[in-house]
Amino acid sequence: MKAELKDEKVVVEGTELFTDGWYGKKVGSDTVIGLVEACLLMERGRLEIDKFDFKKFFQYCAEKDKRFTTRFLVYRDLRERGLPVRMGFKDCDFRVYERGAKKKADSIKWIVFVQGEDYDCQLELFGKMNKLSKNIRAEAMFAVVDNDTDVTYYKVSELAKL
Repeated sequence: MKAELKDEKVVVEGTELFTDGWYGKKVGSDTVIGLVEACLLMERGRLEIDKFDFKKFFQYCAEKDKRFTTRFLVYRDLRERGLPVRMGFKDCDFRVYERGAKKKADSIKWIVFVQGEDYDCQLELFGKMNKLSKNIRAEAMFAVVDNDTDVTYYKVSELAKL
């Protein structure tokens, strides 16, 4: 499938990716997908972007977003597990739905926050995770990517007050 890079988004003609694979969002008669989604589709050979092969596109994305590599690894891991994943909102990186969910109206099961094991993490992030998860009635998951590119998921729940 041919695509075009526009302002750190990728535009694909038609809505097949959205309706069949839950990638991106429909904008008119096109689908607009994020860099993480586009990179996964390129890796799988389902997407072509002019002037880029997978390696060059991955490097381009990593230059635009210092957290791109960790976010990509988590996104790919979630998709490989067969989970419907959408790009996040507010401070979360991804929204994950139950297997078999068919539309955005289905409830979000998890909101996923991505962190590399060598990145600094502010304690306030855990409070934001918990608050957002309560507001949308979803579970907060903290995905940590280690230096061997393994992903470990931690469930975040209420913080104890002393």
